[in-house]
Amino acid sequence: MNFFPCLPLRDIVVFPGMIVPLFVGRDKSIKALNEVMKTNKKIILITQKNAEIDDPTIEDLYSFGCESKILQLLKLPDGTVKVLVEGTDRVKVIECNNDKDFLKISTEIVKDKIDLKDDLLAFSIAMLRKLEKLTNL
Repeated sequence: MNFFPCLPLRDIVVFPGMIVPLFVGRDKSIKALNEVMKTNKKIILITQKNAEIDDPTIEDLYSFGCESKILQLLKLPDGTVKVLVEGTDRVKVIECNNDKDFLKISTEIVKDKIDLKDDLLAFSIAMLRKLEKLTNL
C-alpha cells in the first residue's frame, strides 16, 4: 500500500480539473510539500471539518479528498509557501500513517458513476460528430 503526503485544507475544497493557488504556513504542511517536491509532486488535498484546528489529525479531515500534482512552489519571505496545485482524481482515505513530520495517507481513486440515459447518450454522440466536422473544416 502506497502512502502519500496529505495537505489539510481550510475553507476550500479542491476537485479534479481545478487549478488552485494555496498559501501554506503550518510547519507540517510545509514539510509535506518539501517531501513531495523531492519525488513525484503528488499530494493528497483533504479539507478539514473544522478550519480552526491548527494541528489536524485524520479524524479532523473528511474521508474524501483530491489527489493533486504540484505545478509551482514559491517560498515567500515571511516563511510561508505559495503553491499552485492541479486536482487530478477524487480519492477516498483508506489508511493513515501519522508521521511525526506530516500526515501520510493511503487512498483509492473514486470514479464517478455516470448513468447515461438513451436520450443523453444520443445527444452526446450527435454533438461529438458535429465537433469532429467542425474541427475538419
